[in-house]
Amino acid sequence: MFTGIITDLGAVKSREDRGDSRFVFQASYDMDTVDMGASIACSGVCLTVVDKGNSPEGNWFAADVSGETLSVTTLSGWQAGTAVNFERALRLGDELGGHLVSGHVDGVAEITDLRMEGDSRRFTFRAPDGFARFVAPKGSVVLDGVSLTVNEVEDRGAEGCFFGVNIIPHTAEMTTFGQRKPGDRINFEVDLMARYVAQLLDRNQGLNN
Repeated sequence: MFTGIITDLGAVKSREDRGDSRFVFQASYDMDTVDMGASIACSGVCLTVVDKGNSPEGNWFAADVSGETLSVTTLSGWQAGTAVNFERALRLGDELGGHLVSGHVDGVAEITDLRMEGDSRRFTFRAPDGFARFVAPKGSVVLDGVSLTVNEVEDRGAEGCFFGVNIIPHTAEMTTFGQRKPGDRINFEVDLMARYVAQLLDRNQGLNN
């Protein structure tokens, strides 16, 4: 589990595609404190550390990514130099600064608009098909691993569900959102509570029919 509070902004160092894809990431973490097999959220995708090291050229860790993960996330387009948000797994007793995040991406959202509001950035996203009911004003959403609050939601019928998020300067500086622009694709995870409530409602509706 994670919190959606990014603790490092790194990048893809290299990628090798043989069966599963192996990504090597540059990170600032002291890898002596990261166990083999540990989970790290990489722009919202929970990946397992399979190799790691510290070096004067930069600390790094490697993770294998399945074809299924590539098909439902933005990782299929990642190459050397792609900026990545990192968060290490939540430990019991850690402060829960964002909200509970699983690191299991539901789909890919798209940035459709970006405008400045004072020093902040106001983004508009198109939600992945089938996930509109999980997005609510003042609710939580995870975008590229960042826990964010939804400002407004607009259902445009056949065009899909659009929602707005405000990115403050600190978040823009500490995450990839400082580099984002319209047309970019973003890993999207719905709020766990919204998911469970929807499942309960669906189950109760089925029992009542």
